[in-house]
Amino acid sequence: MSSMSVLTRDEAHRRAQLLDVQHYTVDLDLTTGDETFTSRTVIRFTSRADADTFVELKPTALHTATLDGEPLDPATLTDNRLPLTLTTGPHELTLTSTMRYSRTGEGMHRFTDPTDGETYVYTQLFLDDVQRVFPAFDQPDLKATFDVTVTAPDDWTVLANSTTTRDTDGRWTAATTPRISTYLVAVAAGPWHTVRTEHRGIPFGIHCRRSLAPYLDTDADEILDLTTALYDRYHEKFEEPYPFDSYDQAFVPEFNAGAMENPGLVTFRDEFVYRSAVTETERQTRAMVIAHEMAHMWFGDLVTLTWWDDIWLNESFAEYMGYQTLTECTRFTDTWVDFGVARKAWGYDADQRPTTHPVAPDAVDDTASALLNFDGISYAKGASALRQLVAWLGEKDFLNGINTHFARHKFANATLTDFLDSLASATERDVHTWADSWLRTTGVDTLTTGITAKPGTWTLTTTHHGTRPHRITTGVYDRDLNDPRALVLRERLDTDIPHTGPITPRTGVRPALVLPNDQDHTYAKLRLDPQSRETALSHLSGIPDPLARAVVWNTLRDMVRDGDLDPTTYLTTAETHLPDETDLALTQGVLTFAATHITDRYLTPRQRPEALTTLTHLTRALIRRTEDGEHPGLRLVAVRHYISAAAHPDTISDWLTDGTAPGGPELDPELRWRILHRLAVLGATDTTAIDTELARDPSATGQEGAARCRAALPDPEAKSAAWNALFHPDDPLSNYLFTATAQGFWQPEQADLTAEYIPRYFTEAVTVAARRGPAIAAAIGHHGFPAHAVDATTLTLGRAALDDPGTTPALHRRLADQLDDLARALRVRTT
Repeated sequence: MSSMSVLTRDEAHRRAQLLDVQHYTVDLDLTTGDETFTSRTVIRFTSRADADTFVELKPTALHTATLDGEPLDPATLTDNRLPLTLTTGPHELTLTSTMRYSRTGEGMHRFTDPTDGETYVYTQLFLDDVQRVFPAFDQPDLKATFDVTVTAPDDWTVLANSTTTRDTDGRWTAATTPRISTYLVAVAAGPWHTVRTEHRGIPFGIHCRRSLAPYLDTDADEILDLTTALYDRYHEKFEEPYPFDSYDQAFVPEFNAGAMENPGLVTFRDEFVYRSAVTETERQTRAMVIAHEMAHMWFGDLVTLTWWDDIWLNESFAEYMGYQTLTECTRFTDTWVDFGVARKAWGYDADQRPTTHPVAPDAVDDTASALLNFDGISYAKGASALRQLVAWLGEKDFLNGINTHFARHKFANATLTDFLDSLASATERDVHTWADSWLRTTGVDTLTTGITAKPGTWTLTTTHHGTRPHRITTGVYDRDLNDPRALVLRERLDTDIPHTGPITPRTGVRPALVLPNDQDHTYAKLRLDPQSRETALSHLSGIPDPLARAVVWNTLRDMVRDGDLDPTTYLTTAETHLPDETDLALTQGVLTFAATHITDRYLTPRQRPEALTTLTHLTRALIRRTEDGEHPGLRLVAVRHYISAAAHPDTISDWLTDGTAPGGPELDPELRWRILHRLAVLGATDTTAIDTELARDPSATGQEGAARCRAALPDPEAKSAAWNALFHPDDPLSNYLFTATAQGFWQPEQADLTAEYIPRYFTEAVTVAARRGPAIAAAIGHHGFPAHAVDATTLTLGRAALDDPGTTPALHRRLADQLDDLARALRVRTT
């Protein structure tokens, strides 16, 4: 990949002052071959002064360029910038170029389905990848209207931001869009399988690859019912109506994110079209992503950030609104439990690393830096901050402020100050000061409770380590006299921190458990008083509210990470309480942390076998508990984790032969590949068995499963082949096959076999990331990192890679995070 110029904040500001962009006419020809397509673009704009500027594009070849009918020299294209010398007044820029299809999910991604040989293409133009598809003044505050036409093969359907029609010459024409940002333009073309409906006068459609048609049809009613229910609920919340002419949701292959909020054409990773059994929590996750992306139609698409330092205005809002609205209008009424145990932990982890940043940073210098901020802070911490803001303002004032914001800035751009001004118009509270303490700071506050008791009274004090104000609910629990395992809620206390006024004793005996942030309304680490901590460890499953249990599990997780709780105590607590847990999200979250962090990283290799035995006993207990068939989701979670924790191959090998776990479930493709992967790690299968399974499941998912299994074989030749596929390929892997191969390569059980590759990783990852771009850099820094190698040598090698001037920003950020996690694991092992 040749070097490319990234757009700086200052450059964008100057260009926004200079230009008013009115309209793009974009014509794409997708019939010119498997490697490239043709892009012809006309941009109409006005310059407010005589000045020099540039337009961005990343072509294979720029054939012609004219400005107001006068030819420009294509040879002046440097990196991704074509210079323009402008006079004051209106202009028309026309460019014709050949562009390259992507295999990394960036720009125009092209995918051929191994199941049936059908080909699909779709755009992912975020954050600055529109330049890979057509030329643009590529910054979010230069909005314009778009006319898009596409020439496609005869049997393809073309989807776009607005309704599309097929012309007599085989070209597809999309209706003119409202004013949107360049990164939000979208096209998806191929022989889609489609289910359509209409709701409140708006055409709705869902689309997927033909090979996934039976699976989409199975869930079509659920997806469309959720979509229309959310649409109606958002119209109850928002005074501004849905701003686009249609609402399509396309489930596309090899998608890097969960989904993308393209106006009128949301693209989702097509793993959300379920080929295998899933839990109700996983269905809830899909529903939340649908809700999140629909919220973006207003916050992000209708009103768009001015520059990328305000990315939280997009993502935090959609994250908060997605969870909250899903809870209000669908069957998924416990979404905040999943947020608390899964998403929020993502935010806490990110906020305790050296790479942390404010939710709303003062300045993001350029687009490369901006791309790094799509993390647990912009999503989970930001959503937590908004949840706290709603608790502080009240939902009525919050929504009034939001609606003022839409009215003031629709089809335009806005900043954090604009947003706060809109909120301030709806309340007497000082939202600007609140924002300074919550959005301009980094790190996690800690709330520590202390209890003093006298006969007949007790007093609660909460020590606040941090700078943010918090409005929380504190839960007060007693032991249940009728059930020694259970706790009962005595009362909930609304508390402002820092405290205002005197702390008064409360009547009654000392509670068994005092739990601050009982309803998880704020974002803070907790430390319980000694008695409450012991009660939590011994009676966790007896806490009646799953959201309160999520708060406790997060507290224990934090304590392990900080070296305040022995990792084996966490495992013992899980073994004690998960067999009685009724919430799937909690069970899944606890098992995942126990497996991936504690067993694989925080415990030493000598301790690991015993930890795997604990997980095996725990999951076997869950399997026994679900023999009555009444908890299929819980049973599925237990079976998955039993497979992943298996230290010996016999039982799971028998399951694979029989095609079922005893008493169910029958093994669908996901479970078969999971078992085969674990057998590969244990050295209990071979390439012949992997090839046989691939013949049974030749789908794209099957191809990924086979790549993961081959890379996991404990064989020097298999490791060498996998390494070469990642780092020295004759034919570079697609983003998904790259990730699958990387996931298989490093295994804690194979540390001796792969030790020679660790020094190579830290040099060769730098080269590959620079050559293949940010998406592969992120994959190699996350999935390709030797996370099992928790030792000082790995840290030293990694820090040298951070100092390498050739390390790209995307890889640098991933490595910095991984190395901090590794250093934390070392501290936990020695505490």
